[in-house]
Amino acid sequence: MAKQKIVVVGAGYAGVSATKLLSKKLKKEDVEITLIDRHSYHTMMTELHEVAGGRVEPTAIQYDLQRLFCRRKNVKLITDTVVSIDKNKKVVQTKLGSYEFDHLILGMGGEPNDFGTPGVKENGFTLWSFDDAVRLREHILNTVEQAALEPDEKLRRQMLTFVVCGSGFTGIEMIGELIDWKARLAKDYKLDEKDFSLMVVEALPTILNMLTRSDAAKAERFLASKNVELILSSPIVEVDKEFIVLKGGKKIPTNTLIWTAGVKANSDAADFGLESARGNRLVANEFMQAKGYEDKNIYVVGDQVYFEEFENTPTPQIVQAAEQTAHAAAGSIVADIKNTEKHPFKSNYQGFMVSIGSKWGVANLFDKIHLSGFLAMIMKHIVNLKYFFDIRSGYYMFQYMMHEFFHIKDDRNVARGHSSRYGNVLWSVPLRIFYGLVWLVEAGKKVIGNGEVLKPSTWFGEGSWFTGNSVFPWTWGYAADAAATTASSGADVASGASTAASTVASTVDVASAASGAATTTSSSAGEAVVHAAKFGLSYAYGEEPQVVVAKSPGWFTKMMQWMMPNNDVAMFFQKFMTIVEILIALALIAGLFTWLSSATTIVLVIAFVMSGMFYWVNIWFVFAAFALMNGSGRAIGLDRWVVPFLQRTLGKWWYGKEKSLYK
Repeated sequence: MAKQKIVVVGAGYAGVSATKLLSKKLKKEDVEITLIDRHSYHTMMTELHEVAGGRVEPTAIQYDLQRLFCRRKNVKLITDTVVSIDKNKKVVQTKLGSYEFDHLILGMGGEPNDFGTPGVKENGFTLWSFDDAVRLREHILNTVEQAALEPDEKLRRQMLTFVVCGSGFTGIEMIGELIDWKARLAKDYKLDEKDFSLMVVEALPTILNMLTRSDAAKAERFLASKNVELILSSPIVEVDKEFIVLKGGKKIPTNTLIWTAGVKANSDAADFGLESARGNRLVANEFMQAKGYEDKNIYVVGDQVYFEEFENTPTPQIVQAAEQTAHAAAGSIVADIKNTEKHPFKSNYQGFMVSIGSKWGVANLFDKIHLSGFLAMIMKHIVNLKYFFDIRSGYYMFQYMMHEFFHIKDDRNVARGHSSRYGNVLWSVPLRIFYGLVWLVEAGKKVIGNGEVLKPSTWFGEGSWFTGNSVFPWTWGYAADAAATTASSGADVASGASTAASTVASTVDVASAASGAATTTSSSAGEAVVHAAKFGLSYAYGEEPQVVVAKSPGWFTKMMQWMMPNNDVAMFFQKFMTIVEILIALALIAGLFTWLSSATTIVLVIAFVMSGMFYWVNIWFVFAAFALMNGSGRAIGLDRWVVPFLQRTLGKWWYGKEKSLYK
């Protein structure tokens, strides 16, 4: 069978999902998948409002296609614009070339629908692309800056009036960002927050019509609490540079009209000669095949497809529908190539959610679970993180977490800024160095034993972790066996018995200390004085510190005994652990790999705790380690240079060298 050529047009949600699925399902087949888009990146459309509203930087919602498909050997990326499709010869024509296909998926997405309203194109701002979001962001900043210099109060209020047309998810999420942003704008430009006016204009009598009325009502109450004016049942009939006109003649002075009232299929597809329905959407059957061209293997997905799963109800233009129609089309192509049965499209919408600012939202899951506020926002983040899992991009999942939870300003995240790492890590340097010294001293005692610090020739002797039997509590059994074996090997019986007794006595002492039981010492009068171990988070003079875990759990002991079946293996682990502690100490002092070093110390402490060898007075080790994981090595530390170098080097190795688009 000749190599099958599959062309996917559009790198939106549908195009990326279809390409990923095709690449995975056909990795053992002789196929070539070509993904064509006018941009070299995939835009996370559901987060456009965050860029337009100044919450995140523009690059936060741009996902480079070379990174997304770097390990997909059967995928070829083309940055170009499609101008026509020869359906009979099965060729896609772009501005710079042409591409033959055996199977074609059209997923060029949608664009704003202004319904012919005068002035929207000339004077309004849309929010349907990366460029739209950046343009709107810059306009808001420039307008507020000019308003700060405007002495005319009437004109200044007009400039600070922001109107969103449309109360769907995009419109409500955009007004939510403005709610959060206006405090920062007012502070930066020395304005009164009360001078800002935020409005939502809707032609229908209700808002958020994808949600239940009870959930939409919660959103209305929240908007009202934030002084957002809802103007319902009021279509906009004209948009001027300095005002908008509502049906009925009412004028609202504003320099910023954000149009989110409708969406239609990409107008470029109108020239392809395929049957279309309302909103320029291309008609398809249950397998997502373009109507009239089923034999040409042309498929339509995402916002561009018009398929009535139910009578007079086409698939909604939302992300879930885009991904599911893409999977249906890709599944049909896989079935064609593998000669298996095709499966018709069947939707499975798992719910809807909308954020109103960075801290509050509304969610309706499976038509059963209704969330609002903090929990709804957490759910939205979970859904977004799942998307990165679906497209198999751990890199962008990490980047999303960084810009949503850590690289955040003005407390604009679900954690209300508490997770932001925009703190000065310089002040953690003394703690980092001290913490490293603590580990170095403790590891040094295990090396030196009873020797002298300034005489290396006395190190590794008696009392050192490098000499004798293992100190691990789960090795007591075979330590005693070793003593018994020595006694029976022809040595002096009395001496062997004495050695065994000494070993057992030592063992009892260790066990007693580890279990937190009373320990006995001799007084000057020869009487036994009992010191009971007492709980405390810092050492108190004269007290016996208490261990965290009195006795190693049975499952942990068995696991350790399996890992260390004899004294030789236990001694190897003992020496190795000491070396690891020294390396951790040096790394912390030098500020090298501090995140990894700190995380490793937490693991070590947990191991010591489970072994019954760690005291409550030292539990601060764990909390200090967590504090140092916040980039502390980048302030007066080697991580300032080493980590960026590794990111560049490993990124180049994994993703390859970025290619110039003009080539």
